[in-house]
Amino acid sequence: MNLRDGIQTHRSVVQRYRHLAETGVIQADPAQEAVAAALDDLIERIAGRRLEAKSSALGWLFARKHPRREPIRGLYLHGGVGRGKTMLMDMFFELVPARRKRRVHFNDFMADVQDRIQKHRQARKDGTVKEDDPIPPVARALADEAWVLCFDEFSVTDIADAMILSRLFSALFSAGVVLVATSNVEPENLYRDGLNRQLFLPFVNLLKRHAAVLPLDAHKDYRLAPAARMPGRRRRRNRGPSYLAPRLGVRARPMDESWALVTGGDPGAAAEVVVKGRHVAVPRAAGTAARFAFHDLCEKPLGARDFLAIAGRFDTLFVDHVPFMDDSRRNEAKRFILLIDTLYDHKVRLVVSAAAAPGELYRGRRGHEAFEFDRTASRLMEMQSRDWLEAWSARHGVVAA
Repeated sequence: MNLRDGIQTHRSVVQRYRHLAETGVIQADPAQEAVAAALDDLIERIAGRRLEAKSSALGWLFARKHPRREPIRGLYLHGGVGRGKTMLMDMFFELVPARRKRRVHFNDFMADVQDRIQKHRQARKDGTVKEDDPIPPVARALADEAWVLCFDEFSVTDIADAMILSRLFSALFSAGVVLVATSNVEPENLYRDGLNRQLFLPFVNLLKRHAAVLPLDAHKDYRLAPAARMPGRRRRRNRGPSYLAPRLGVRARPMDESWALVTGGDPGAAAEVVVKGRHVAVPRAAGTAARFAFHDLCEKPLGARDFLAIAGRFDTLFVDHVPFMDDSRRNEAKRFILLIDTLYDHKVRLVVSAAAAPGELYRGRRGHEAFEFDRTASRLMEMQSRDWLEAWSARHGVVAA
C-alpha cells in the first residue's frame, strides 16, 4: 500500500479487497480472499515475464523468436451468480502490469471476432490478402493488441462461436496470450446440450491446459444483500419504479408515467439502429431513451450485435410485457438472457414491466436456460438497487426529480 497524490493505493488484489472489507464497502468472505490471492500470484508471474523481456535491449525480439517459453497459465473462475467474480477480476485487470490488456464481456469479444473473420474473407475475395484461412491472421491481430485477456461471463451458446473456439484459442495461447475468465459454469458444462457439442470438446481440454480452474464458493449472492445505508446519500432521481409486475402490487400504467418522467414528457417516435447494414426497428425513442415490447427484442431474430448496438445508442431502456417463459419459449429466453447480460455489462438503466418477480419468470426445466436464468434474475434485481441507480445517475449527471 502506498500514497499517490495523497490518495491511498493498493499494490495487490488482496490489499484492495481487505481495504474494501475493512471500510464496510463489502462483506469479507474467505472464498473471495482466496481467489484474490490466486489473482495476485498470476500478477506476479506476468510481472516476472515482463522483467524477462526487459532484461535485454532485444528482449522483445527474443520473445517473438522464442515463443516456446513456458506459457503463463491463466485463471478460469466459476461460481454462482453474485459471488464477486467480476469484482475480483476487475481488481486484477486494474493492477496487472501489462500495457496491452483487454477486459471485455465474452459475447462482445466473439462478436468482434466474427466481424474480423468476415472482413478477412471479404479482403481475400477482393485480393488484398493472401491467406485463405481467417483464423490465424485474426488471432495474430488480437494477440498484438492484448496479451492479457479478461473475459466476463464466459458462456458459449452460439454454434458459430463454438466451432471456432478451439482453433482461435490454440493460436492465441501459442502467441503467449494469458486468459482470465469468469463464468457461472465449470468448463465441462460450457455449451452443454449444444448442437454438435462433440466438436466443441477439444476446446474444453485446451482451456483447462492453459487456465487453472478455480471455483468461487462464496457464502451467498451478494447482489441480493440489502445495500448499506450511507449517511448523506439520499438523492432524487428522474425515475419512477424500475420493475413493475402484477404480483408486486404495481399496475402497468406507471410504465407510461416513468417514460414521461425520463423523457421530460416527450412521447417519442419510431427510430432504428443500423447493425452491419441491417435496420433494427426501435418502436419509440426520445433522446437517449428507447422503449420496446418484449416481442420486439426477444421474439425476433436478434443477437449479440443487435443488443450491443442498442446498448451503445441508448442509456435507458424500457421493456414492456415480459412474460413467463418455459421450455416452449427457450429461444425467447436465450435472447432475454443475452439482452440483460448486455445491458448489465454496458451499465444501461432498465425499466421493465413483467408477469412476475425476476426469480419467477422462467419456468422451464430442460436445457441450460433454467440455470442461466438465475444470473438474469439476480442481475434484474441488482439493476433495481439504489446503488446501481445512483451509480448510473452519477455517470450521467442526473440528480433532478
